[in-house]
This record gives sequence, C-alpha cells and structure tokens, in this order.
Amino acid sequence: MLLMIDNYDSFTYNLVQYFGELGEECHVYRNDEITLQEMEKLNPDRLVISPGPCDPDQAGISLAAIEHFSGKIPVLGVCLGHQAIGQVFGGRVVRAPRLMHGKTSKLMHDNQSLYKEIPQGTEIMRYHSLTVDEASLPSSLIATSRTEEGELMAFAIEHIRPKGCNST
Repeated sequence: MLLMIDNYDSFTYNLVQYFGELGEECHVYRNDEITLQEMEKLNPDRLVISPGPCDPDQAGISLAAIEHFSGKIPVLGVCLGHQAIGQVFGGRVVRAPRLMHGKTSKLMHDNQSLYKEIPQGTEIMRYHSLTVDEASLPSSLIATSRTEEGELMAFAIEHIRPKGCNST
C-alpha cells in the first residue's frame, strides 16, 4: 500500500491517478490529519510526499514522516516533497534562480531507475519557486537529474549495502 501525504495541492490527485494506473493501492491523508502512530498502523510499503503551496517547515507531518520512514520503505517526494526530503537530510531549501510556474525545461538524467525509459532532453513542466541548493546536499543524497541549464531536478538517497550482500 502506498501512503500519500497531501500537502493541500491539486496535483496530489493526478499522482494518485497515475499510481492507481500502475496498480497501486493509494491511501491519501492531508498533512495535518494523520499522526506517525496512525501511519505506522497502516503499515505502508511506500511513502509519497505531495507538492504543496508552502515550504517544508509548513508541510505538517511531512518532515516527521520522512525522518521516520526513510531507510525503512521507499520515499518519493514531488516538488515540496522533494524539498522536504532534501531538508530532512541536511540540504538547504532556497529561492530558485528563476520562477518556474508553467514553464518547461529539458531534463538530463542518469539513465537509472525512474529514468530508464525516459529519453534524454525530454521536455518537463515545472511549477516551483523554491529549490534544494545542490551545493548543500550531503553525500547521502546523489543528484540524478538536472535541467539542460544544470539546475537540480531530483536526487536519490544513497543506500550502502553491507559487505557480502549482492543486489538482486
């Protein structure tokens, strides 16, 4: 089951629809309508933090949920959720160099996981005025995509495998 934290953003249900098309059972809770204890009882196997109109400090339970579930289950953040993950791991959320509301950019990526089927240079729609300062990223967060101009678009949490463990 996928647990979606809704940060009061209309795009949340677009994401829910897309995850549903992939066969995911989605449970959606607003960022001020659920506790960590209630989340634990739901026993999610994935956590998604939605976009929203604020900054991470104003995103209700989002920061605490990321801290609690990181390393236990996969965590994905979209826009505000991405910024919240960056902040939890020590990155700084700052004003973007350019406001990007309803503007497109070309995406350049690492050809891994989420991007395996996405061609380099794919046009992406952007709606944000904040970003995670790439220079502030700790070594545990690895940049995975940028715009053609070099602006950070996504990062992944580096997972260190114990010696002797092979990937499957």
